[in-house]
Amino acid sequence: MAGQPQISPRGTTSLDRTLAKSEQVAADVKRASDNLAVVSTVLEQELPEEVQVGEVAQAIEHTSQIEEKLAKSAEKLAEVNAALSEEIEKRLEVTAERDESLALTEKLKAKILAQGSD
Repeated sequence: MAGQPQISPRGTTSLDRTLAKSEQVAADVKRASDNLAVVSTVLEQELPEEVQVGEVAQAIEHTSQIEEKLAKSAEKLAEVNAALSEEIEKRLEVTAERDESLALTEKLKAKILAQGSD
């Protein structure tokens, strides 16, 4: 019907594109966290304890802390992405309901106009 808004297919709205970008960032952060965990583990296991002193010990500790922060950030991003995905689904449902209501309204208007001209 003329004048009715069109529903964008899933994946084409700005929210869908934002979600896709956010999911990519979450995957990148998770991958970085996993890689840093490997580096941290290798450093801790491969360097003898007598070498793990001073700046080297601080670097190993700092690596572990960064890995934990990255892991937490990845978890938070996953939560945000889930909430965003849920919001997109709700909007799609509300838009579909609105469009159904508009279509019914148009049908009722047409019926009333048709009855009035009889």
